[in-house]
Amino acid sequence: MGRSLNWYDAVFEVIDMRSFSNLWYWIGLAVFWSSVSHWILGVPYDSILRARRGTPPEAMNDLQDLVRVNVNRILYIAEISGNWIALFGSAFLTALGLAAFVYSVEFAQAVFLLVAPLSILGLMTVRTARRIKAQGLSGEQLVKCLIRHRFGTQVFGVVAIFFTAMFGMYTNLYVGPFGGF
Repeated sequence: MGRSLNWYDAVFEVIDMRSFSNLWYWIGLAVFWSSVSHWILGVPYDSILRARRGTPPEAMNDLQDLVRVNVNRILYIAEISGNWIALFGSAFLTALGLAAFVYSVEFAQAVFLLVAPLSILGLMTVRTARRIKAQGLSGEQLVKCLIRHRFGTQVFGVVAIFFTAMFGMYTNLYVGPFGGF
């Protein structure tokens, strides 16, 4: 006898502990991209806004000090360990990508869709840090550069979230109770 599929069974078969059907994954994804777009080169966005408004008056000096420290730190890490980070990072992404898309491991797919955009964002951050250092940006130019970097991060995050959502919905429909549509 065939098992009949009622509404209750369908809902609880779709909402299970797999990655893309787990609410905690989507909450984590939202918090992840929210945090990434809040911290620009290690500087909180509210510090950038305070410096832009000039309240308090020393806010611009504080911002420039924070940016100087973080730019020097980012560039030091990129110069000293950049090749090793690129080597191990690409090896990790390759292994994760193979597990995710060749062997169809859903957890690996979920992690890959979090980590791969972050690696590209890391390259964008190093590029912005080099630009700030090379051009000696300060004051309003520095604020504009940081806001432009934040906007790029947000656009990239929206694209990454959209792609992750589309892939997650496809995975849920393909693997879910009505799989094979």
